[in-house]
Amino acid sequence: MIDPSIRLRRAIHANDALLVRRILKSHPHLLHNPDLSVRGNANSNLHIAASLGHLAICKLLVELGHEAGTPALNDEHQTALMLAAAAGHTEVVHFLCEHDPATILRQDLRGRDAIMEASLHGHDTVVQILLTYAPGGAEAALARADLDGNTALHFASSNGNLLVLRTLLAAGADAGRKNVWSWTAEAYSATVQAEVYLKALVAEVERRKMAAAQQQQQQQGRSDEGIATAKQLVGGGGGGAGKKGGAVRLVGKDVGD
Repeated sequence: MIDPSIRLRRAIHANDALLVRRILKSHPHLLHNPDLSVRGNANSNLHIAASLGHLAICKLLVELGHEAGTPALNDEHQTALMLAAAAGHTEVVHFLCEHDPATILRQDLRGRDAIMEASLHGHDTVVQILLTYAPGGAEAALARADLDGNTALHFASSNGNLLVLRTLLAAGADAGRKNVWSWTAEAYSATVQAEVYLKALVAEVERRKMAAAQQQQQQQGRSDEGIATAKQLVGGGGGGAGKKGGAVRLVGKDVGD
């Protein structure tokens, strides 16, 4: 007879949601069931299912209360969302983000979050989902760094993930941000192509910012001109109203006399 905890993990690996439900019905205490083996890293049932991209099992575990209170963490303080993001499982990431957006900003023992993991492994669609749901907005999320001061942009650049680089810069990532070693993301470019591409993207972002600033100044100038013109018109109208008021007073005087 195989131990129920092992049977449960095998069912998760086999993506058998019905079997997982049956085992947990008989053994509800195995809801988390951390793998304490040498290679297990204390990954819970949800960690395993998320890392494999098994959406139905992830939904079942969450439904049964796996993430009630605080997210389950493994020995490295990683969440299931981090593992799903690192593996590029778009549907699982989307589900977990909807369930608990705050998990997006949780950091592991190295200070990395789900956005950094997705950027490191080049999963552009996952990065976009995470930035969409990130509490406080995408730009604030991208300003976060790990214990070495590396941002998501550093990770994307160091692995030559060109699509992710474009997404991060478009979302407000700071290309000039330095880590604790005073290196920017550009300095970590994995290839010459990545370095050239990043420089071009940064230049493009700067051009767009300048164009937007100029447009805003022009609009402000037109707005100021419009306000000045309106004041002149109102001032002129006020003089006419005064004359009209005088006529009314004269009429009133005649009536009084």
